[in-house]
Amino acid sequence: MTQAVQAYAYAGPSALADGRLGLSTSGGTALSGPHTHPRFFSGLLTQAAPAAAGLLAVADVAMARYHQPRPGWTRDPVVTCDGDRLRFESFSACGGVYARLDVTALDGEVLDRGTTNVDVNGPLRESLRRVGGRDPLHLGVGPDELTVTTLDGAVVEKKVPLPTRWLRGFAEVQVIAAGFDLRAELNGPQAVRFLRSLPRGARGTVWAVPAGRELRLAAGPGRGAVCLSGPGRIATLMPLLRFARALRVYGPAGDAGQAAAWELELPGMRYTLAVSPEPWRGFSGEGQVLEDLATEEAAADADLIGVLLNFEPAVEVGLLADRSGLTPARVRAALTQLGTAGRVGYDLHEASHFHRELPYDRDQVAQLNPRLTAARALVESGAVRLDGDLAEVTTTGGLRQVRIEAGSCTCPWWFDHRGSRGPCKHVLAARIAARALVETPV
Repeated sequence: MTQAVQAYAYAGPSALADGRLGLSTSGGTALSGPHTHPRFFSGLLTQAAPAAAGLLAVADVAMARYHQPRPGWTRDPVVTCDGDRLRFESFSACGGVYARLDVTALDGEVLDRGTTNVDVNGPLRESLRRVGGRDPLHLGVGPDELTVTTLDGAVVEKKVPLPTRWLRGFAEVQVIAAGFDLRAELNGPQAVRFLRSLPRGARGTVWAVPAGRELRLAAGPGRGAVCLSGPGRIATLMPLLRFARALRVYGPAGDAGQAAAWELELPGMRYTLAVSPEPWRGFSGEGQVLEDLATEEAAADADLIGVLLNFEPAVEVGLLADRSGLTPARVRAALTQLGTAGRVGYDLHEASHFHRELPYDRDQVAQLNPRLTAARALVESGAVRLDGDLAEVTTTGGLRQVRIEAGSCTCPWWFDHRGSRGPCKHVLAARIAARALVETPV
């Protein structure tokens, strides 16, 4: 498994003292340009206790490896300031759980808009656990706030591996979430009862089935059911139940064995967990982004749409279509391309993308999608022969028969997954070649 190395350099450690929380930042992109230590916000968290608990939950997911747990590197959470909220994001080391805390209960000054990593260290975690009561907490995202809470200003440096599979998963989960529908919504007491009824073990599969205004557990799928494979993977919801106002559960349009998302409404904020279809199966294997990436126009469209993004809390497809002159379908494909580059996320509650810039190199996009790279190589080598809706793709493993519209193939990979993890490289190659034939001038 290939990987890059992320180097974090903080002006000092994040700290909480005397009612002031200073989050140290390391690199990032802002409206004002790239910064080594950007400053985004200074003001009050008006709901201190749930915010502290939510930030801990995000940090816990960043530290976790739910499948085959073992000690390893933790990746610092990412924070985006978009003018009216702070979004804290993380991704588990195993690549199967995504967490985000959207904080709107803010009262202060937005100094800039953009995205950065924030340091969440051991002493800070202990301090956050002690936050309680109703008193507001002063929050600063940026190095200047640390003068209040640190004395030595010691530089904090970390180097952590970022496997390609992990990076790819961070992009894939956004695209998968965009296809989810709301399956159930519970009020606070109902949410507490249901979540506490879940089996405590991390393994096994249960189904959450809507029953009137409640959810009930079932051993198998039913109408409107949501799959939860490995209930222990949503354990970070449990410490937040004392603040819960509602629980929303989202699932895909398809049937059994799919990913799902669990969104807990808290005072002035929301905490969202998205979990992969199986504990052993990370989001990076889903392949749902490949169809949009396979179009020749997607990269150019993404460049255009990327210029128009402005760290909006909600990206409006219609407005971007008007401003860019592209069709809504091409705008959505461009947003998928931008998602693979870590430049947009997806908010289920608002059913819209949001602009953010994950801190890794955009030039890694091509290698994050090896199936697409392999498909383009097959086309360039002349391995694809078209015959209407059928195609033959010659590979080192033999001749593959492809039905283009159905997306089926005779390769072993397709027989194993039947399209549940996106198209195989042969189907992608056939569709790229067919599209090029239609678009080639006579």
